Amino acid sequence: MLRIRLRRVGKRSRPSYRIVVADSGAPRDGAYLEWIGQYDPLYDPPRVTLKEERAVEWLRRGAQPSEAVQRIFRWNGIFEKVTEQ
Repeated sequence: MLRIRLRRVGKRSRPSYRIVVADSGAPRDGAYLEWIGQYDPLYDPPRVTLKEERAVEWLRRGAQPSEAVQRIFRWNGIFEKVTEQ
């Protein structure tokens, strides 16, 4: 099963995350299929850059987002774009 989840990058005490599509059995910071965005929680409000068309495509293919990624997608209205077509 494919998951859309966060992959931690950045320095100690300065976390930054990549939003990636990975196999559910892969380690958190292990191999992934595609990098579809970036999430930086240290800004107020948190910075999110996202390849929206790729995220919608992966959701349509059946990839399941993690809870954190679901919140990010709700902020950006990704779920509404999936149900449009």
